[in-house]
Amino acid sequence: MLLRKKSEEREHEILSDFAAKAAESRGRKKEEEKCEFRTDFQRDRDRIIYSKALRRMMHKTQVFLAPEGDHFRTRLTHTLEVAQISRTIARALRLNEDLTEAIAMGHDLGHTPFGHNGEAFLAEKHPGGFSHNQQSLRVVDVLESSETRQGMNLTEEVRDGIVCHTGKKLPFTLEGQVMRISDRIAYINHDIDDALRCGVITQEELPADCVEILGRTTTERINALVRDMVENSDGEDFISQGEECSFYMNKLRDFMFENVYYSNIVKRDEELDKVRRMLFSLYDHYMENPQELPAEFTPLIEAYGLAEIVKDHIASMTDRYAINRYVELFVPQGWKRNSPAPDKPDAAERA
Repeated sequence: MLLRKKSEEREHEILSDFAAKAAESRGRKKEEEKCEFRTDFQRDRDRIIYSKALRRMMHKTQVFLAPEGDHFRTRLTHTLEVAQISRTIARALRLNEDLTEAIAMGHDLGHTPFGHNGEAFLAEKHPGGFSHNQQSLRVVDVLESSETRQGMNLTEEVRDGIVCHTGKKLPFTLEGQVMRISDRIAYINHDIDDALRCGVITQEELPADCVEILGRTTTERINALVRDMVENSDGEDFISQGEECSFYMNKLRDFMFENVYYSNIVKRDEELDKVRRMLFSLYDHYMENPQELPAEFTPLIEAYGLAEIVKDHIASMTDRYAINRYVELFVPQGWKRNSPAPDKPDAAERA
């Protein structure tokens, strides 16, 4: 039988001196009884995997707005690919795979519907602004609760990796740093794959020097970037890329922004205007009608204020829920045979 304490001992025997050890975690905001079998990092990963926020990512945009094809990436499949790349690198460097995976699974929990465009529109509308990494931290700290716990009460290592996966501040663990670069490796390459599949770009349009250095296929490019990270970070107390691979990966990223992410073919201005109008209308509606917020949100209004909770609700929506809710609230519904008949006006009203 493998108990938690034995797993913690194995981490000290097997992992690098630079790896985060579960037994040496900075802990949780609120102390709680340890699990008999799982380390704290394993427990954090499991809490995220069982969360409603993770399940909702299945219906949130990665790049293509509300895609109809079955093979386009969503926010959830992106998360799974980031976790796979992160674990591969962590294992090669003898870092803590459980911590790396927990951070990867939680890093995008705060994403809005309609991807980064939804994020930009919500940041424009909400007085306090909006960033998905801060919202991901809010999800695990406050919004995703259970019958016995407010928030997930995750370890500091996982919380730090989630909020620092983007922005200027680096995670304090190597595992968080691995996931931060893996996120970029994943989305650049799987977004190229999706863009090629739907004909937004062609293979010949990819920068020739990037293809020559990193590879022609998704597999070749990811392998090259993973190998580069491992070779440049092995035995070091920080995670880094080689100059050449970093340069060409970022050149590919610039290419994607110019030809895909900001492409009018992928996201026509009129469609983005519809998304903006939809999110603004939903936001205003809940500000004016807080009684219509879901039951799990209303107890939080007193502590955080109505605007913050309305923002939380909008950010939690999936693409299809936001569309359906907008239609229910703002699009006239046709008459149906089984609809309840309206009350007949009395004589005074008829007169």
